[in-house]
Amino acid sequence: MTGYTLSDSVAAQQLADDAWSTRAGAAIPEYGVPSSFEKSASRTLSNPKGEPRTQHARTPHHLLNGTFTPNGLHFVISHSGAPDIDPAKHRLVIHGLVKKPLAFTLDALGRYPTVSRMAFVECGGNSAPLFSNEPVQATAQALHGLVSCAEWTGVMLSTLLEEAGIDPKAKWLIAEGADSLALSRSVPVAKALDDAMIALYQNGERLMPGNGYPMRLLLPGWEGNMNVKWLRRIQLTEMPGMSYYETRTYAPILPNGKAYQFYFLQEVKSFITHPSPGLTLKGPGFYEVSGIAYSASGRIAKVMVTADGGKTWAQAALQEPVLSKAFTRFRVPWRWDGGPAILQSRAWDEAGNVQPTRAEVIAQRGTTRAAVTNAAAFPSQHYNGPTSWAIERTGEVKHVYA
Repeated sequence: MTGYTLSDSVAAQQLADDAWSTRAGAAIPEYGVPSSFEKSASRTLSNPKGEPRTQHARTPHHLLNGTFTPNGLHFVISHSGAPDIDPAKHRLVIHGLVKKPLAFTLDALGRYPTVSRMAFVECGGNSAPLFSNEPVQATAQALHGLVSCAEWTGVMLSTLLEEAGIDPKAKWLIAEGADSLALSRSVPVAKALDDAMIALYQNGERLMPGNGYPMRLLLPGWEGNMNVKWLRRIQLTEMPGMSYYETRTYAPILPNGKAYQFYFLQEVKSFITHPSPGLTLKGPGFYEVSGIAYSASGRIAKVMVTADGGKTWAQAALQEPVLSKAFTRFRVPWRWDGGPAILQSRAWDEAGNVQPTRAEVIAQRGTTRAAVTNAAAFPSQHYNGPTSWAIERTGEVKHVYA
């Protein structure tokens, strides 16, 4: 395989004491940080100086493994920065078409029964560079870095709505954040009564500021921008709010001339993270092809992987646990013979949905001639077609369309 045999003398040399084994190590900090040798595992920032415009922080999927995203590497999109909210002064108000308007402090929410949900959150514009007519040469982080997965802990929204008492006329709710733009999105009441949550914790600790501290709306499987951060208001209404972002950004025009609006679900999707651009193969031999798959419609049922651009396929192993509306890690062993290869994955979910081909996605939703990695240059709609990585004889990995 990839190991090598050692003689006793060579083994002794391999185990010789290096500098770090001959002196005391560094003091343990109050809050743990990664090794100094892992500095490359960081988010890429579209607006590192925090200028008054949208900021993106993308997850480095090609440098991670498993299924849960560390809090410090979870993707973030913010249109006006992360507000520095005093949790003692923050309130969540539920009003509108309810029998009893209510206000909740963070302490009050902490007294309700809590639940945990393992769920991915994905920006509506994630993977949008794949709408380009030509393949954008970029890493999995640049192409797919606006999706992450975490364990979210908090209070079911249905619990709070039942206490407030829902007026039968209420069909929608408008969720509003406490950021300076007071961003809001409209959500059907049916989703609120299903699996929606007021999330207070992220992977066991309080929410990160960029992910909505001290509380956010979590709508498992639904488009990321609907999961309103810094949540302060839920107003029940008869109709959607038709807010600025709902009508301007999240209503792209399709090739048939209709607006792609209130589409909600992030459909079944997968992409390979290892190997991928930036991870060069070091000579022929055995490698593990690995990636992530997820679906708003439930658990991942199957992932198929090809190394020859779709001529032949092999079924990948799904790493346990396989959870609904959460990342599933898939793995398949592959022997690279040193020649050109094209890797690609396709996923199926338990509802029978299959990841569409790129041609099917483009035919339905259109394309653009832009060839940049800035998601703002592409349609703000879900691209869930496959991603193809070409392996060159040098071991370099490039993005191609196949």
